[in-house]
Amino acid sequence: MKKILITLDDEEEKLLEKRAKANLMTLEAQIQDIIRRSCVNAKQSSSQSKDNVDDSLVNIFSRQNTGRPIKTK
Repeated sequence: MKKILITLDDEEEKLLEKRAKANLMTLEAQIQDIIRRSCVNAKQSSSQSKDNVDDSLVNIFSRQNTGRPIKTK
């Protein structure tokens, strides 16, 4: 297992510790979980974005959901 050094501000550390406590995890386990989930989500989104489109312009101008939030009044 690789070791990575992460520099956190005091506020960031407190927030992560609070989140870890709520999830019944250690700070280290919480950080590992966040990184693991991020990798899984990135892998899923990259595999979903690969469409079999013959024309690249169709892909650029298609009206697929881009994930932008809907503005409410």
